[in-house]
Amino acid sequence: MSRIPGFLCKMIGFMLLPVAMATAQSTPFVLLDSAEDMSSIVRKAASLKPSPRQLRWQQLELTAFFHYGINTYTGREWGDGKEDPRLFNPTDLDADQWIRTVKAAGIKQVIITAKHHDGFCLWPSEVTDHSVESSPWKGGKGDVVREVAEACRKHDIGFGVYLSPWDRNAPMYGTDAYNDFFVAQLTELLTRYGKVDEVWFDGANGEGPNGKRQVYDFPRWYRLIRQLQPEAVIAIMGPDVRWVGTETGYGRETEWSVVPANNIDPAAVAAGSQQGLEIKPIGDMTGSDLGSRDKLKKARALVWYPAETDVSIRPGWFYHEKEDAQVKSTEKLNDIYFSSVGRNGVLLLNIPPDRRGRIHSSDSLRLTEWSALRAAIFDTNLVARAVSPIGKGSIRKLTDASDATDLTFSPGTGAIELIFKSPATYSVLALQENIRHGQRIETFILELYVNGAWKEIIQGTTVGYKRLLRFPMVTADRVRLRFPEGRGELHLAAFGLYH
Repeated sequence: MSRIPGFLCKMIGFMLLPVAMATAQSTPFVLLDSAEDMSSIVRKAASLKPSPRQLRWQQLELTAFFHYGINTYTGREWGDGKEDPRLFNPTDLDADQWIRTVKAAGIKQVIITAKHHDGFCLWPSEVTDHSVESSPWKGGKGDVVREVAEACRKHDIGFGVYLSPWDRNAPMYGTDAYNDFFVAQLTELLTRYGKVDEVWFDGANGEGPNGKRQVYDFPRWYRLIRQLQPEAVIAIMGPDVRWVGTETGYGRETEWSVVPANNIDPAAVAAGSQQGLEIKPIGDMTGSDLGSRDKLKKARALVWYPAETDVSIRPGWFYHEKEDAQVKSTEKLNDIYFSSVGRNGVLLLNIPPDRRGRIHSSDSLRLTEWSALRAAIFDTNLVARAVSPIGKGSIRKLTDASDATDLTFSPGTGAIELIFKSPATYSVLALQENIRHGQRIETFILELYVNGAWKEIIQGTTVGYKRLLRFPMVTADRVRLRFPEGRGELHLAAFGLYH
């Protein structure tokens, strides 16, 4: 998406948001005392777990953005709100084709840009005529949001909406009245189209007609979402999911889902006046280190706040014909997959429909190739063929494709040794923690037994929901996975070696 660069669009600001809900349904957090030692802080960090909505979201792994709207027909990335709605006139819009295409690629949820910064609405909004209702498409009777929502239900795909807080068309933008206008539009999206699984906001905030920037009423918006769609995750400028910090598709090699939250008043929580909170952590969440022990020891509170990694399949976020030959290669998409999903994140891949209202063949072909490549890599888990001192039943817990079954290990002494009947060849390591117990692995090492001694092949830090690592191909009949450091008892849900 062509947005204000860096932190201006997805800036992480001061948010302490009381919500009239049970604490169990609110942001998972723990308070820290200034006198606590590191062992106590680490125990509290290890105790944090995702909410049910956060767990469901993490399990998706692959989601899609559909950047589509008036910009598709002006050739721009950012509209100014002065576009003529009559420009929006797709000749063959087929939302079902969009969903079939992404589902075939293994994508499990989509987000439609219901309204971008230009203010043009892809649904007939009652509070503005700057929408599809004023376009020639279907004689002004069309509703793109409805067609996407219905296609998602038909194909069992999650449905989400992006509603730009910045509206360059709304005349009241920059005044208190705009928050009422925004709430009206958000209510329409949350009540007309069935279940909404994700609501996505960025922080874009330009000047209104009065020369002032809008003061967004995020607490009010969050309360409305929790009331109307309580299972929806609120992403990026929200308390459930954070932006990873770049739009490259690459996450951190050390990615903690538990991060400091310093915008909280422990005394108020203890007094009961801030129960049922939605906490969006304060400060810059784009740095290379968010959740190490060094960061935790300086925190007032800790919160479960996982990362979403967004990138477009093309150079731009909206469709441009000149980019038909610039769709990312299969190898690039696979590298992004290893560096987003494989680094404890969820990948949000933008796939922009073209001027016809269809996913272009250049994009759909690449998605097909990428899906086939992932299937080829992860077809056979060699760990399932091995024997181990821990027993076949234990190995099955690590190869049963369930993130809810696990083996427990102690950091420092915990290890898994595998023995193959004949030398096995592999070049990919896959690990998962059962995050229902929290995120606890701090370091791991994969070793081979060569010439009577253990030889390190690869090591890493965090695992979280999923960690994928590639290394030069090796062949051996004995392998060992060790966990030198961790935050209490470790719960390993999956161990995979692939060729």
